[in-house]
Amino acid sequence: MRYTPHTLDDQTRMLRAIGLQDIDQLYRHVPASLRAKAGIRLAAGLSEVAVRRRLANLAAKNAAATDWSFFLGGGIYHHAIPSAVDAVVSRSEFATSYTPYQPEVSQGTLQALYEFQTLICQLTGMEAANAGVYDGASASAEAVLMSRRIQPVSRRRVLVSRALHPHYREVIRTYIRNLEDVSLEEIRFDDSGATDLEQLRARLDESTMCVVVG
Repeated sequence: MRYTPHTLDDQTRMLRAIGLQDIDQLYRHVPASLRAKAGIRLAAGLSEVAVRRRLANLAAKNAAATDWSFFLGGGIYHHAIPSAVDAVVSRSEFATSYTPYQPEVSQGTLQALYEFQTLICQLTGMEAANAGVYDGASASAEAVLMSRRIQPVSRRRVLVSRALHPHYREVIRTYIRNLEDVSLEEIRFDDSGATDLEQLRARLDESTMCVVVG
């Protein structure tokens, strides 16, 4: 929708319908320290040509992973992507970016998901694999929630390796934050970056719901 025709009166009536006085109350769960104290001061508008030039100048300040050696980890490193990838993913069969609500026009996407899930099951020896999530962080969190549904109520302790991507760990914590029966403990990793198996074994017991490793 390029135009939202909500008037101030419309907004007021919608807020009253949900029991709020102003829009700021919608964000009351956001810590005050993270909210803007004043209006955002934006620069004057630019033409398309000026915007391109401005963004190009800003991009030129970046240090590309192809030009330097990166040791940051956590996903911040040079990713080698085969040249064929762009050609393959640009095909119309893969153009559906979200859940294919109309299977009859998304057979290519559905077939690719099926083949991928089948391959993952063959590689890992697992009975099921789910490719219907958007990224690794949400996939990790959904796996934890799935474990909660499967495991008995006596198992509610999640063990997460600190070697797991920090963004993934943060998303998992966000997902389970309001689940009072679920607790999360982190397992350290050694100097090589591998999860400390000794600490993991020591933490495993009958209350463990699942183990998440990277």
